[in-house]
Amino acid sequence: MPNGTSEDRLDQAFLALADPVRRAIVARLSRGPATVNELAEPFPITVQAVSRHVQVLERAGLITRTREGQTRPCHLDPAALEALTGWIDGYRLAAERRFRSLDTVLESLTTEES
Repeated sequence: MPNGTSEDRLDQAFLALADPVRRAIVARLSRGPATVNELAEPFPITVQAVSRHVQVLERAGLITRTREGQTRPCHLDPAALEALTGWIDGYRLAAERRFRSLDTVLESLTTEES
């Protein structure tokens, strides 16, 4: 992810992923690298518009571009996605702990009623 605080990077990444076209681009790149022209194929928008979406994803640190001869394929950055899932998992685990505590309380109430 780009420089800045951890929260800034998360904000940029989630903002980039708020757009359905960019999410579709990330989904496509999860299957392997692709050029902007290849990424643009399924969309009813111009290659230039897809290129702008790619730039947003690149600035958010979610994808990188390399040079291979005359092409510049885009690649998904797994470390950036790991940072996002790590952040989400922290909240998921906290919610699961609360639900387990609630389950324990409900079980004890059910046992007392029996």
